[in-house]
Amino acid sequence: MNFKEHLESLDIFKRVGKIADEMGFETYVVGGYVRDLVLGRPCKDIDFVCVGSGISLAQKVAESYDKHVPLSVFKNFGTANIRLEDWEVEFVGARKESYRHDSRKPIVEDGTLQEDLERRDFTINSMAVSVNAHNFGELMDPYGGMEDIKRKIIKTPTDPIITFSDDPLRMMRAIRFAAQLHFDIEPDTFLAIVHDAHRIQIVSAERIMDELNKIIMTSKPSYGFKLLFVSKLLEQFFPEMVALQGVDSVGDKSHKDNFYHTLQVLDNISRSTEDLWLRWAAILHDIAKPATKRFHPKVGWTFHGHEDKGARMVPGIFRRLKLPMDERMKYVQKLVRLHLRPIALVSDKVTDSAVRRLLFDAGDDVNDLMTLCRADITSKNNNKVQRFLANFDKVETKLIEVEEKDQVRNFQPPVSGEEIMEIFKLKPSKMVGELKEEIKEAILDGQIKNNKAEALDLLYKLADQKGLNK
Repeated sequence: MNFKEHLESLDIFKRVGKIADEMGFETYVVGGYVRDLVLGRPCKDIDFVCVGSGISLAQKVAESYDKHVPLSVFKNFGTANIRLEDWEVEFVGARKESYRHDSRKPIVEDGTLQEDLERRDFTINSMAVSVNAHNFGELMDPYGGMEDIKRKIIKTPTDPIITFSDDPLRMMRAIRFAAQLHFDIEPDTFLAIVHDAHRIQIVSAERIMDELNKIIMTSKPSYGFKLLFVSKLLEQFFPEMVALQGVDSVGDKSHKDNFYHTLQVLDNISRSTEDLWLRWAAILHDIAKPATKRFHPKVGWTFHGHEDKGARMVPGIFRRLKLPMDERMKYVQKLVRLHLRPIALVSDKVTDSAVRRLLFDAGDDVNDLMTLCRADITSKNNNKVQRFLANFDKVETKLIEVEEKDQVRNFQPPVSGEEIMEIFKLKPSKMVGELKEEIKEAILDGQIKNNKAEALDLLYKLADQKGLNK
């Protein structure tokens, strides 16, 4: 197969090929760019391998442009890259690698193109296309990557046991590529992942999460999670999720498998949002069910309080997995804590006060909360699903009506603590906080409207009861 026509359509390939010929370097575009070219997927990262100095080639290419082209050189790794508008272009010399058992850091030596392709993770990433003039556009595919793309197979170019033992992160990458491309993992390759799953422990949590988040962002993330679960990789770094799996029964009373329910919720929500953290909320919404599971002879299995305990578990999970401990964690924690609240508002007898409190607690995330609640409907009974969805339509109508009337989403009490201190000549104290809280509660309960005049009237009455004078 020849990719000459495609390469000729972009200046970078002709330019690099011309300079490589002048320097006497065999040079190839390799890896992900070639794979995605074959698959028809967009790719903005171009990797060039040359049999020679990748840094020298990169410098010559950068110098060939009339305008300034940013060049970064990493001498320790023998690599360099340049940025061309939307393109990230990396250059490296062909190399071979060997590994120590306790480290992912390879011992690197100069090598041939064959040795360079051999060291790569999967056959679909072990293809190269020449940019030299004499064979411009010609495909080099010594490990059958094209055939594996046709077969939709993830397979290592050499012994998978050695491949994964050398660099255990490749096990996560195998599952990530399978999930992104909707490919299968070749049986011997998958058995090697099972065999070496424990080796993932030498990989940093940050690198694992980078791959996991890419799996979460696929169109059907349950596929990747099922591969992680069956391979025993998931239990190495996310045992809380593995603990969701299984069904307990007492007599004729059983509960659903909360692991597979969670995966269905994740798939459901992934059809509605590209927000990584909303997808994380789906993953963690029932995370405390194993810890709160109880059996009652009359009602069967219960998980009382799992939403509150789950919210308390979120920071610890984020911290251990090296996920961000900022507003993104608090957002996930909030949605986990509130995910049962909307369904309680379905009844026609629900007061505006209950609706106001949900609007206040959810704030600007109320729409995301409703998206999570809708995704949480996983019944196989379509009539039941439609009934629940109709109920949530009612809830959303109530939320809109109350918000338009009372404007309580994210509201601040109309009278501030500073004003209270000024009116009653108070210093910062517990009393000031109590007065603010009582005004807020009165607004949420509907005793007064959300405006300053009524808030001040109530403030003076409360102050009088507490013996405060203006």
